[in-house]
Amino acid sequence: MREARNTISPATISALGLTQIIGYGTLYYSFSILAPGMAKDLGVTLEQVFGVFSVSLFVGGLSAPMIGKQMDRIGAATVLTVGSLLSALTLALCAWSPSIAVFALAIVLLEIASGMVQYQAAFAALVESDPKTASRSITYLTLIGGFASTIFWPISAALMGYLSWREIYLVFAALNLAVCMPLHFRMMRKGKAASADGTVRERERVIGAIPPEARRGAMIVVSAAFALLGFTLTSILAHMVPMLGNLGLGTAAVVIGSLFGPAQVLSRLINMIFGTRLSPPVLAVISSALMVIGIVILGMSGSWLPGAVAFAICLGLGSGINSIAQGSLPLYLFGSDGYGAITGKMAAARLALGAAAPFVFAMAMEQLGIGLSLFATAALGTVGMAAFVSVAATSRRETVAAE
Repeated sequence: MREARNTISPATISALGLTQIIGYGTLYYSFSILAPGMAKDLGVTLEQVFGVFSVSLFVGGLSAPMIGKQMDRIGAATVLTVGSLLSALTLALCAWSPSIAVFALAIVLLEIASGMVQYQAAFAALVESDPKTASRSITYLTLIGGFASTIFWPISAALMGYLSWREIYLVFAALNLAVCMPLHFRMMRKGKAASADGTVRERERVIGAIPPEARRGAMIVVSAAFALLGFTLTSILAHMVPMLGNLGLGTAAVVIGSLFGPAQVLSRLINMIFGTRLSPPVLAVISSALMVIGIVILGMSGSWLPGAVAFAICLGLGSGINSIAQGSLPLYLFGSDGYGAITGKMAAARLALGAAAPFVFAMAMEQLGIGLSLFATAALGTVGMAAFVSVAATSRRETVAAE
């Protein structure tokens, strides 16, 4: 049998990487930087702003299965194109919002649009193009996308010195409309043209490691694990720079927070070079362990600068591998058939639990202090890590039995 050739071009992966940087940077990472300005402008508390953000994450989770089904039905590139347009429109609506009610509606719509343009849709586009080599392409894509926080945290902080949060959101809307949408539209047209002229080769399906009769239970465990780790990561990222500042790190908080992105990229680069022999379940265990270790280090070290640096690096390393696992683990366990719907269901569980993370963590820091809040979050991450360990053991038993 001939070895399957990768039909996903470097240009396609690079284009998706750029749109992921803009998508995550404008729709997610910038929020914690802009939130204080939003609260002051709208006349509400910072906790209320993050409460709106939590509701938007919950609604985004509810919409994820539907978005996943649409990716299987009309194609992920089409969903990406429509999502870029919606992202631009909802960012503009946020910028215009004259009241907290309109602002809340815009943020909810923004999170729905996010599910159409971020990793879930990008991974599905890669699996559509070539299931056999999609895991490798996912690693390349996340390698590029890992720069989102490194680029957009400093950019957002710098722009706050010259523009209001409303003006910044208009700039971000223009980026989604002028850069992301044309690139996604080109991918969509290229895919449809290839299908029309018959140049698309018959795709080789990926058969999952978990047999059909055991998939329901495995999917519940995997979804729960990703949800717990998603809650852990979202809690920290939503407050990362302000939290580091409140610990006493001052202006160094932005610099330390910016280490998160390069650490994500480093973990993906290491995985790309040395991690080819590690199965996706093992990668998931490693990613969760690194995140938990990083949070514990920060909880123990407080304002000690080396501890904060170690925290940002460990969290970034774990998050980087976790992003790869989100795309490759469902493909490895359950196969390529219905990949969009499967990842949509998992995203729903992850986002539904993570929806409360920014608000709950903000309240926890206010009531318990930063240290205890960090240890409680690490405990949840440990439970998620244990779930991944059980999945790794199950998939290994099934693989040995199949041999």
